[in-house]
Amino acid sequence: MPDLLTAEDIERSLEDLEGWEVEGKAIAREFEFETFLAGIAFVVTVATAAEELNHHPDIDIRYRRVRVAVSTHSAGGLTELDFSLASRCNELAKDN
Repeated sequence: MPDLLTAEDIERSLEDLEGWEVEGKAIAREFEFETFLAGIAFVVTVATAAEELNHHPDIDIRYRRVRVAVSTHSAGGLTELDFSLASRCNELAKDN
């Protein structure tokens, strides 16, 4: 099981992670796309990345807005794995 990050580690990691904020024991970001289908395409790419990492986010789709939240539930909070997936989401959003 991955180690939980300290509050200082989380703050430092968020500095390099555009648009993400702490929400309880998770980090979350809302992405907005030009069309509904572009948002769905983004969700598919996030799902593929999540499968590769074996780390699955909570995803909420609202028309052209997609909210992604990540947390390492088995560890009870945030780990490096969450920040890796969040960073990957940011990269994937640029491609859509």
